[in-house]
Amino acid sequence: MSETPGIAPLSAEGPEPLRVVLAKLGFDGHDRGLKVVARTLRDAGMEVIYLGLRQTTDSIVAACEQEDADVIGLSMHNAGHLTLAPRMVQAVEEAALDVPVVIGGIVPAEDMAVLIEAGVAAVLGPGASAEEVVAAVRAAPNRQSPDHQSPAR
Repeated sequence: MSETPGIAPLSAEGPEPLRVVLAKLGFDGHDRGLKVVARTLRDAGMEVIYLGLRQTTDSIVAACEQEDADVIGLSMHNAGHLTLAPRMVQAVEEAALDVPVVIGGIVPAEDMAVLIEAGVAAVLGPGASAEEVVAAVRAAPNRQSPDHQSPAR
């Protein structure tokens, strides 16, 4: 199995691997980056449940319940992040799940604080490195406050 350079997988003796649901919410049809993220997280020792394109908040919540997910990762490239990400956070809360939402993609810097305020655990903008993605996902279940923001370039 090849591994992503610079990303250390969790050891076999360590804690259970994080279970991460990755999806494209809505009609956004660009999924190449999310597939790269899926491989990066897998190479870092996480279990990835890849739902793919055109998912709804209900389908993502159902997958989280069925797969006992620890984190939801959404890729946003359609300028819908200020509408869709808060809807995802709300759907998770309504389902009484304790699963943080991490988003990445084309998110302008000025929108990042708005998303964090809306309950998104971490926002990764364009150019985030593999190390930043892995760190944000690993930190999301343990975030101390809703104002936590993962590094992004």
